[in-house]
Amino acid sequence: MRSNLLCAALAVAFLSGPGLAQADPAKDLQVAGRALTFLENGPTGHATIGVVFDPAKPASVAEKNAVMAAIGGGYSAGSVTLVGKPVTVDEVGGAGGVSAFYVPGGVNYAAVGAAAKARKLVTIGSASACVNSGACVMGVTTEPKVEITVNRAAAAAVGASFKAAFRMMIKEI
Repeated sequence: MRSNLLCAALAVAFLSGPGLAQADPAKDLQVAGRALTFLENGPTGHATIGVVFDPAKPASVAEKNAVMAAIGGGYSAGSVTLVGKPVTVDEVGGAGGVSAFYVPGGVNYAAVGAAAKARKLVTIGSASACVNSGACVMGVTTEPKVEITVNRAAAAAVGASFKAAFRMMIKEI
């Protein structure tokens, strides 16, 4: 029993140590919101962002909760104020009134990406796997440094075009 507790404590210490970057949903959201302002004909004023989650996956629910807490009653980022709307993976295809989807790690990226592409909506992922797979148009990470990756094919599929100044600051795949 004691050895199991020691192993668990060491695992937690290792995973939370300085060598492993921890995502900060508030920072990721700030960068994602600013990035949306670089879209040609992107949202301005109040825009609802659907925060996708899988209720069967606790990590997905936890990230959704953190993002929704960061948004609060409205999160200003440049010329847009984001308002959050929780959306389950199964509701993405019919979620009304959203301008984009924020896709936390741990959800079925392919299903979300396909539904968003059919609706011509930008998807922003917090995990590089989403953008690398083409399910997310944009991937945002802020730890250990700010990095924005845009999947050209996914962007073209939803008709998203970014301003030239933004394209010089990002990585495109």
